[in-house]
Amino acid sequence: MKQLFTIFGFLLFTISGFSQYTTLSDRAEISIITCGPGNTELYEAFGHSALRIVDPVQGMDEVYNYGMFNFEAPNFYLNFVKGNMIYKLGRYPIDNFLYGYRLDKRWVKEQILVLNQQEKQQFFNYLENNLIPENRSYSYDPYFNNCSTILRDLVVSQLNNKLVFNDSSTSNFTLRELMNNNIHWNSWGSFGISIALGNKLDKEATYEQAMYLPDHLFKSMKKATVLNDKTAISLVKKERTILNYKEKKQEVFVFNPLLLFTIALLITAFITYKNYQNNTRSKWVDFVLFFSTGLVGLVIVFLWFFSNHFTASHNFNFLWAFAPNLIVSFYLLKDKIPLWIHQYVIILLLFIFVLVIIWVVKIQVFSVALFPLLILLLVRYIYLSKLK
Repeated sequence: MKQLFTIFGFLLFTISGFSQYTTLSDRAEISIITCGPGNTELYEAFGHSALRIVDPVQGMDEVYNYGMFNFEAPNFYLNFVKGNMIYKLGRYPIDNFLYGYRLDKRWVKEQILVLNQQEKQQFFNYLENNLIPENRSYSYDPYFNNCSTILRDLVVSQLNNKLVFNDSSTSNFTLRELMNNNIHWNSWGSFGISIALGNKLDKEATYEQAMYLPDHLFKSMKKATVLNDKTAISLVKKERTILNYKEKKQEVFVFNPLLLFTIALLITAFITYKNYQNNTRSKWVDFVLFFSTGLVGLVIVFLWFFSNHFTASHNFNFLWAFAPNLIVSFYLLKDKIPLWIHQYVIILLLFIFVLVIIWVVKIQVFSVALFPLLILLLVRYIYLSKLK
């Protein structure tokens, strides 16, 4: 898929554009394309949305794709971590768009919209104007400004007050729950997102916010109506399947988070028991635990206070991944640890109990895979707090 996005990036700059004065014929159609999830990369797990414009008179069958990004761009991964992801609008023939989905065997569905000639032309003019180099880039946010929400906003803006979403209640799910419906709870992707993002994901999503997922955009457009001379007609004139493949599910690796942390818990519990019997302390165990939790805590602090990730703030994972642990870990390499470490560990124990309360009352929901890791930390912290 990485090579595919590079090809698309090339097409973005090499395909000749339509004139801004092109007039669509009365046979033109505009549709929303929804693509099924993939199971290779994390970003594929949520599917994809795009717009298609077909005009047989003009010889046009183009896809307008707001999901373009370039792995090879300077500082790509650094910008990703900082929340400065720049995506672009691309346009290319439908066959080029479908190539990767055929290759990956992912389904693709189309919803042809009920639009009059003026509205079709408005859509086309808007998209062509968006393709101008100074307009095609935008700041990407996975929940509030992505390929799906942009299409939602575009349809709303172009149809003005004529569009009615008939599913105008709340979604009854939080943003996190909606996300977890698309990625397996015991995958490393799900675990990483759970650690990196805070409790803003745990607020109940409105029907509009739920459309950050392509399948929810698809369902909402299917139920939506357009007021035409005070008569409500379905927004979707026709729905069809372009590529018919079975839906893919995210794979769970053998060494998944729950298994790995359970094994780590058993090993740590055994070592701690032997330490207790022999009145000793395994310095390397304490160093690894404190250093790793401190390092994760440092990442949480960075994402919360120094990145543009809106959903990274108010992240109570810091209660177990406590950044100062990074410094404390080096004190634990000494044969005789300072007395203040005992009081410090008691504070860490209190933090974990507070975290459990936060979890129970759903102020923030954490990954189930975190449970054995918390027990592991409790076992070791209790031992260190009582060690003379």
